[in-house]
Amino acid sequence: MTNLHVDAKARENNVKRCRERGIVIPTLSQQKCPVRIPQTIVTKIKYVDLWDVAPVNLFRITWKNEPKGKGGVFGKVNRMVFPPELTGVEARIVALVGKWFPTGSHKVGAAFGCLVPTLITGNFDSTRQRAVWPSTGNFCRGGAYNSALLGCESVAVLPEEMSRERFDWLSRMAGEVIVTPGGESSVKEVLDRCRELKREHGNRVVIFNQFEEFGNYLWHYEVTGNAAKEVVEEVASGSKRAVGFVSLTGSSGTIAAGDFLKQNYPELKICAGEALQCPTLLSNGFGGHRIEGIGDKHVPWIHNVRNTDLVIAVDDQDCMDVVRLFNEPKGKEYLDKVGVDEATVNRLHLLGISGIGNLLAAIKFSKYYELSSSDVVATVLTDSMELYESRLSELQDRFGALTREDAARIMDRSISHQKTDNMIEPDYRQRKRIHNLKYYTWVEQRGKSAGELNRQWYDPGYWTDVQRQAAAIDELVVRFNEDVGLQY
Repeated sequence: MTNLHVDAKARENNVKRCRERGIVIPTLSQQKCPVRIPQTIVTKIKYVDLWDVAPVNLFRITWKNEPKGKGGVFGKVNRMVFPPELTGVEARIVALVGKWFPTGSHKVGAAFGCLVPTLITGNFDSTRQRAVWPSTGNFCRGGAYNSALLGCESVAVLPEEMSRERFDWLSRMAGEVIVTPGGESSVKEVLDRCRELKREHGNRVVIFNQFEEFGNYLWHYEVTGNAAKEVVEEVASGSKRAVGFVSLTGSSGTIAAGDFLKQNYPELKICAGEALQCPTLLSNGFGGHRIEGIGDKHVPWIHNVRNTDLVIAVDDQDCMDVVRLFNEPKGKEYLDKVGVDEATVNRLHLLGISGIGNLLAAIKFSKYYELSSSDVVATVLTDSMELYESRLSELQDRFGALTREDAARIMDRSISHQKTDNMIEPDYRQRKRIHNLKYYTWVEQRGKSAGELNRQWYDPGYWTDVQRQAAAIDELVVRFNEDVGLQY
């Protein structure tokens, strides 16, 4: 549960800072349904760029931004439906598009979900404490951005092997950037450095650990879950049915949307994906991989494992090859020649590396359950290739420009011939085996209790109690804004 007990003194400090800086905070309700945003704020948004460091952009932390960098307001959920000519399966695979969030990634929403409850209750004091954001990239970017909008000092902590775009942007946005050894799956090193920061600075820093912060889970349950439901209802109209939600897991925040969907579609199956090179859920495995944003050699505290129906491992080589197919000229030409419509080809840049992993996992999911054109599978595109141009350049420098033959090989091997290998449909005991892996990370190393670990598994009210906090947080946001006293 998110701590909603109020520290009156720190809360008053935050109220004063927000009043001085003209900050109004949106509710979760407004983020999932922007028609509830006051018209005066909508008018202001029209004159602010999507990535501008302007407090009004807090209201743009939603799946429903108009897809433009400046002048956009709100509309339908940004989504992309993948045709059978591309996927090779009959099922309708639909993905929420994360590019049109500020920072270019939906992780800005997860960071909002972690920071705002502490700010409005005074459990974080923006006048004397620094917000520390550990991650492998997008979460600390979102944290630094939210901190700037909310008048907080921030520290980003991430591994040295992350993409250049992450570091370039963070150097301008975060108050401090701390680099740790390793790559995508080197999260323990990041969290160990945060522990050192806590020892060095005590209460002057607050660590927002996305792997254990239920604000991450709750934001995705409430906001991403509702967005996914809206898209699924539209795509699954008529005789179609919603059968799956697929998400490669990093912090396991996004997969919380699956909990929301399953409550609305009881037969829906939730699929947790990971890199084959780091198969923690699949086989208690470990290792490095190249799918930035997922697969961190542990089971996050906030992953509702008992609700997971399928585990799929995706080969990172397939992901990196498809990056080239989707983004290089010869790849696009080949896709056009094999019948993929021009509109889809022109939007494939909306898939970052993990988005490609989600698409491949959704294809494997569809093949495993032998889905038909009557079935709809939902997934998420966390970010876009805008954040990985340096990775594409590295591939081109190493292998040369993509040829038509290369494109044909990638389409055949990495998409058309995805198989149902490296996956499990866990029964009760297998799911509990995965859940029990939390003990070694969270109880032995991070101070959680075995009692709470057992409640996550045995108490059906544990997760619904977390979900019910959305209404309480929104009420606290409204009261906080009233005390700030700005007209909007």
